[in-house]
Amino acid sequence: MNKFVEYLKNYIDKKTVCILGFGREGKSTYRLIEKYCTPESVTIADLNSVNNPPENTGIITGTDYQKSLDDFDIVFKSPGIVLEKKPSELKCEITSETQVFFTVYREQIIGITGTKGKSTVSSLIYHILKESGKDTYLVGNIGVPVFDIAEDVKENTIIVCELSCHQLEYMTVSPETAVFLNLYEEHLDHYGTMENYHNAKKNIYLHQQKHDCLLINSDVEYEFTGAYDYTISAENPDADIYVYSGIEGKIHIHHDNSREYIYNIPVDNIKLLGVHNHYNIAVAYFVTSFHVEQEEFEKALFTFNPLAHRLEYVATVDGVRYYDDSISTACATAIEAVKSVPNAKTILIGGMDRGIDYMSLIEFLNTCDVNVICMETSGKRIYDTIRNMAFHNHERVYYVQHLDEAVELAYNITPSGTSCVMSPASASYGIFKNFEERGDAFKKLVAGLKNE
Repeated sequence: MNKFVEYLKNYIDKKTVCILGFGREGKSTYRLIEKYCTPESVTIADLNSVNNPPENTGIITGTDYQKSLDDFDIVFKSPGIVLEKKPSELKCEITSETQVFFTVYREQIIGITGTKGKSTVSSLIYHILKESGKDTYLVGNIGVPVFDIAEDVKENTIIVCELSCHQLEYMTVSPETAVFLNLYEEHLDHYGTMENYHNAKKNIYLHQQKHDCLLINSDVEYEFTGAYDYTISAENPDADIYVYSGIEGKIHIHHDNSREYIYNIPVDNIKLLGVHNHYNIAVAYFVTSFHVEQEEFEKALFTFNPLAHRLEYVATVDGVRYYDDSISTACATAIEAVKSVPNAKTILIGGMDRGIDYMSLIEFLNTCDVNVICMETSGKRIYDTIRNMAFHNHERVYYVQHLDEAVELAYNITPSGTSCVMSPASASYGIFKNFEERGDAFKKLVAGLKNE
């Protein structure tokens, strides 16, 4: 019997179980419990109604769906669910797919978190391992629940797991290899303060053991756990691993302040744009160096295609190149977009207003000669701030209500031979279902320009 299945059976059998949230992960949890375990009962609790509920399963829906959690022994919480009470205030055991999966397989897991870049880094690490012939899976926040592959993991399987703050928030197990890419203002509508947000992210490494490995951005404060820890930076030469771009058209990676580069990557041979992606490549190089040879890494790197909605080239219309960076929900990513896109002349910013401080983005935009098209609620706040301050050329800053108007305006004001990038620095919720839908809408609008 697979060791995970055996563990899950012993953990679940004869217990009353609640699956809190019945989306993709909740359904994945139910599938394995129904297939292998003999709980005393299983109940699904969700704010929304449950379509085609499983037979012989309790159902709790509506605004009071969390009121009865203490009626159960174990509650599997989905990442998207915000608990109304802290776990310490509940009698039941709050757990998750990720917690149970990591308890069994932590020594085979490369875990990646950070405010930005985690999907690109996770996908790149997976691509390099897969192309090098390793038995590997890509799971987690990228869209594949960990329970979906739990039955198929073998002793030599390497699991690449992208981890959001919500998945990490109550974790008490950390992966053997942990990557903490960066930390910016995000999800403050849920966490309230940067300290709370940081504390959730810390669980990527906080429970590591001796001989585990942590790779962390040198700008992020961290606590020593006894694991091997390495700092990495594209800005701080004193970091353990320093990434430098620009000399002779190459990405240079060197270690421990050594003048000798441990690896040089020709920029022209890769498809990932921008210094921030050179940093991501260095992270992937360090992590995969424990598993693959340098020649294998390089061969796989050159065949890696950027993920959708991440500085993705869309089309050229009347001499203007359009880029979709819909994944952008922070100031830092919008800044990097302008720096990375060739000949950027127009940026589209704005979306749901989560109360983020936009001054770093505004100050950057004040130093560069790009058209700034603001939209939606956060865009209106940015626009109003700019209009009420000393800003270099207010005439290049615009406000429109929605994305369709922003694309039309960009078409009219962006000079031929330059580029336009949508990098909103804001969440999409309340306007679009998710950032993917926003990016697809942008692509459709750009395609419409071609037909006019």
